[in-house]
Amino acid sequence: MLDPLFQDINLLPTTGPKIVINVIVALICGYLISWLYRRTYRGPGYTISFANSLILLSMITSIIILVIGNNLARAFGLVGAMSLIRFRHPVKSTQDIVYLFFSLSIGMAAGVGFYTIAIAGTLFIGLIVYLLSKSNLSHRHRDEYLLQFNFRPSGDNDPPYKTILDEYCETHTVINVKSIGKENLLELSYYVKLVDKNMSQDFVKAMHKVPGIQFVNLFFDEEQF
Repeated sequence: MLDPLFQDINLLPTTGPKIVINVIVALICGYLISWLYRRTYRGPGYTISFANSLILLSMITSIIILVIGNNLARAFGLVGAMSLIRFRHPVKSTQDIVYLFFSLSIGMAAGVGFYTIAIAGTLFIGLIVYLLSKSNLSHRHRDEYLLQFNFRPSGDNDPPYKTILDEYCETHTVINVKSIGKENLLELSYYVKLVDKNMSQDFVKAMHKVPGIQFVNLFFDEEQF
């Protein structure tokens, strides 16, 4: 059992101005992180709700740190309460996980009152992330597209879309095949390298005309055709 005297130790005074300043610093840093996420994200899974959540996550974390203070009883109670939450939205990208930890750590720094660490950490780490996103090291396969489409097989040994892939693509590699519903529908994902990048729209139109194919999407970084 914790000593009551030890539970009341509070090295983080929660005065009105202190709370306001901490939350404002978390808001500013969270906004910078969210802006950086919008500018550097690569891929088809971008959602505005996740970008906005990064701002709120920094602010909420700062509030949590203020509530906990140096009280172990509050900390254990908060862990128990948070364990009741179930996250139904899967994090699809390692980049998203990095930004989640980024927002959490900056929110913790702001909540404790380490404003210099929060602001300097946001600017420095943000600069590194931005430079990495713009460097060639981050785009090893810039000449590859991500092709996604739904297909209802007809029982043929060679699917009809293979002819289109061979015609328009220099290389094509299947990366995922998933069954959808009970209608014998498949969701397929390919990495493709087009023979001519200027024919991307013609390629999508040709795929749409293949019997059994639905919802064709072709992604290249942040572009969708």
